[in-house]
Amino acid sequence: MSLGHALLGLLEDRPRHGYELKHLYDERFGVSQSVKFGQVYTTLARLLRDGLVDISAVESGGGPDRKLYMITPEGVADLEHWLIDPQPPSTFGRSVLFAKVVIALMSGRPADEVLDLQRAAHLVRMRELTERKLAGDAIDALACDFELFHLEADLRWIELAGARVERLRSPRTRDVPE
Repeated sequence: MSLGHALLGLLEDRPRHGYELKHLYDERFGVSQSVKFGQVYTTLARLLRDGLVDISAVESGGGPDRKLYMITPEGVADLEHWLIDPQPPSTFGRSVLFAKVVIALMSGRPADEVLDLQRAAHLVRMRELTERKLAGDAIDALACDFELFHLEADLRWIELAGARVERLRSPRTRDVPE
């Protein structure tokens, strides 16, 4: 995801400080990995340089000056363009799981063990997401559903790969293409 566009979206309803943007981002998008303060301030500096945000106020205090960032009309136009520009579908063919299974098969190690361990990890994560979904708001539910559906697709592939690995071990079907 584009951090810059996420920050523009978080600024659209009202001006915010970088500190507030970081926490709001983590709350809404940082389910798997939160953003670092340095990333937020570096991105805000780039958005400021590009004219997509401006500083609406500077507050002095005991520490460094606190800047209140606001989205500019150019920032709104850029955000709108980003929202309607379709995202290319992700390709998962080179995922770590896929690589582990291929390496296990190539090296003669038990690929079914790799698949079984991954299946168990997926099921644990799915239970966590289901609990979070039930306790959260509508945005949490959307985020959880997004990840749950991807995990379900992974589980379908794990089952398919497990069946193919089993067939590879059978001497009768080893040379029969699918």
